Amino acid sequence: MASWYAIRARGTGAEVAIYDEIGAYGVSAKGFLAELGALPEGTPVDLRLNSPGGSVFDAVAIHNALKRHEGPVTVWIDGIAASAASYIAMAGDEIVMPENAFLMIHDPAGLVMGTAEDMRAMAEALDKVKGSLVSGYATKSGRTPEEVSALMSAETWFDASDAVAQGFADRLVEPVRIAANFDIGRFRNAPPGLAEPVEGEPEPDDESDGGEIEADEDTDEAAEGDQLSDAEDEQAASAATAQPPAVTPPPSGAPPDPAAIRAAAIGHARAVIDLCRLAGQPQMAGKFLEEDASLAEVRAALLAAKAEAEPEIAPHHPQPGRSSAARPWGEIVARTFKLKG
Repeated sequence: MASWYAIRARGTGAEVAIYDEIGAYGVSAKGFLAELGALPEGTPVDLRLNSPGGSVFDAVAIHNALKRHEGPVTVWIDGIAASAASYIAMAGDEIVMPENAFLMIHDPAGLVMGTAEDMRAMAEALDKVKGSLVSGYATKSGRTPEEVSALMSAETWFDASDAVAQGFADRLVEPVRIAANFDIGRFRNAPPGLAEPVEGEPEPDDESDGGEIEADEDTDEAAEGDQLSDAEDEQAASAATAQPPAVTPPPSGAPPDPAAIRAAAIGHARAVIDLCRLAGQPQMAGKFLEEDASLAEVRAALLAAKAEAEPEIAPHHPQPGRSSAARPWGEIVARTFKLKG
């Protein structure tokens, strides 16, 4: 599975880069927290963000881990910090934004199928998650919880100067070239200039002093991230039927465009994961991605798996059709005539 983050040791500290959807493609915050925890106490951390958001549970876990870190944490919003990514940014002792960067906060969202009780349980869970997010935003910005809640409900986008003015960032720096390849159009109030994807962020190089560390236990903050996520999951139903973006063939003799190839791969992976989630088989996504299965093959395999599955029937609910204990009418008529004579 591809990783959405990178942690690299520096001479005077560590650089943490999150340049993708948080918790995407089966990679949870578990490895991130293990690597962060392996840094020496007091290590200064530069966190570089360019992310549209992702799993709210992973974001809460990362936020809390950064707040516990003994060393200073400086957050640099290189392009956008939207949705769950903006909550991670609030863990910084200082938040720095180039003049052309953006930060967005909104209400968490999720998908649920089931009974009315299931719906009510999801609504209660979303309310609790929002309460936690409101607290983090209010603590950093100095605004009241009521003000923050209203800003979240309206899906509010801040440019750098607005973010500083409202307390969600601390310092402005010179503008930089925004490099992102995210579907910003999925959000309600995305600034028009960000709705068109631009050149993808280059992958961090492999020359790093620290390797990935696998954790043996889950964090206390992380929960069932697949059950509830933020605004990305709000579009899962439509993304399930969408085709991944096509890669435009390069002119004859020209080298392939790495950004276009990466965008197509990410789009395909996102569609596969959404299909598996909607089919109730999220654990199958990894196998499909490893085999590089097409969306048609994924749909066929999911339909076959569903056909083979045993139907889940609650015995205390009456089911349509004849019960297994019922006898055919012919047998009942024959038995009746036999008894009469």
